[in-house]
Amino acid sequence: MRRLLKDLLRSKSSIIALLSLVFLAPDILPAQDQLTYEREEPPTMEMMLEAREIFEYEVRYGFFTLGWVDVELMPDTTYNGQKAYHLRTTMRSNKSVPLISKSVVNYENLFQYNEKWPYSFVFWRDDIHDEEYDRVRIVFDRDSSKVNFYERQEFQDSLELVEPASGGDIIFYYSRMFAGREEPYRLPAYIENELGYVEASSSPETEMRSYDAFDEDIETYMSEGTADINGPFGFKGRFKSWFSTDDLRIPVEAHVRVIFGNVKVRLISYEKRGID
Repeated sequence: MRRLLKDLLRSKSSIIALLSLVFLAPDILPAQDQLTYEREEPPTMEMMLEAREIFEYEVRYGFFTLGWVDVELMPDTTYNGQKAYHLRTTMRSNKSVPLISKSVVNYENLFQYNEKWPYSFVFWRDDIHDEEYDRVRIVFDRDSSKVNFYERQEFQDSLELVEPASGGDIIFYYSRMFAGREEPYRLPAYIENELGYVEASSSPETEMRSYDAFDEDIETYMSEGTADINGPFGFKGRFKSWFSTDDLRIPVEAHVRVIFGNVKVRLISYEKRGID
């Protein structure tokens, strides 16, 4: 079990990222009051970034809480002279589970977006618990159309760049743009010196589901897909995910099949600091 959780924390899986936004701002309203239903279409990138959301997910295997995933948008920055958004996904292990030690891993992604999709500039991992920073880095060099992989600052490999190239967690935004639509998507994800793809499609049908993040049951869309990347716990294959039906299509839950069973990732806290 200890090694399996370690794999979870060290993986760059796009699924956990989906299953993975903070500035100083006015007081936060209760999460239930923030759901708005003013449009039928999925959100644009501009809408999601302006919302400045804060997410916390619980990762469960059966009766065990393996850990938590926090997702936040850090202050805007620049990369090679270009404006960049900074997405941070933090994975925290549950040290109260037998045989599991404390682990905290940050995944950092500097990215931008165009009229079609978000795309990464650079993606890296900091192993906070070991004080080992920049443990893994992926650089998306669009001048040479290459994706370069580094480990402990040593060059490892290079692959052709396929757009919208990302380190995986960009799916946290990309998938929301398709929630409730029958149009499928296919997202390239560069992970562990490899290129994989996450494919999924949604349905306009809805169902009511309950989450700790909200005071009442909420209406959701469900999406199903496959991933040919090597994710945490040996994840590779089919998955299901749920999104709220409000304007922002909030990612609220994901189920993934792994080598020893099913892992569930559920939203337990949600806040929005942007201006409506």
